[in-house]
Amino acid sequence: MNVDEKNSKKTVYKGKEFYFCSEECRKTFDKNPRKYVK
Repeated sequence: MNVDEKNSKKTVYKGKEFYFCSEECRKTFDKNPRKYVK
């Protein structure tokens, strides 16, 4: 999925920025980022 960095939700994990289509997706990632990042 592509998201517009200027208009999307963002979080930082281990010094790397991740962008999301919604606040709900960002919160899900933040609860367990290791599940989504290899």
